[in-house]
Amino acid sequence: MSKLNDRVFGLVMLVIAVAYFYGATQFPVPFGGSEAVGPETFPKILGVVLAICSLYMIVKPDSDNHWPALRTFAELGIAVVVLVLYALLLEPLGFILATMLAVGTLCWRMGAKPLKAYLTGLISGAVVFVLFTYGLELPLPLGLLELN
Repeated sequence: MSKLNDRVFGLVMLVIAVAYFYGATQFPVPFGGSEAVGPETFPKILGVVLAICSLYMIVKPDSDNHWPALRTFAELGIAVVVLVLYALLLEPLGFILATMLAVGTLCWRMGAKPLKAYLTGLISGAVVFVLFTYGLELPLPLGLLELN
């Protein structure tokens, strides 16, 4: 039964890999024509790597694995909800506040104390914001922190 777990998971990941690769091929051609390395290159590489790993899991499953406890599935569900909310709140709240909430909640769910978890989220959000905005000149949304 445990080999079936890996094979089912590998099959699900293979379907996701194919869909991801197909999605990457649908990216619009950049201005100036097609390039050897365009915006679709990295997603295509990820799709191929995921497909290879999935095929490996299907062909050679681990014989000593077990499904995780129900609590683990609940924690994974919470992480997915946090990431979806992060994507939805990125524009209205701004990068720094949304990152603070997302990273802080994920750190807290992984066992950190709430104050330290949200402080880590605030610092990481601020550092990444400065790096992107001033180092790479790629502006991130400020949201509620924008002064106008």
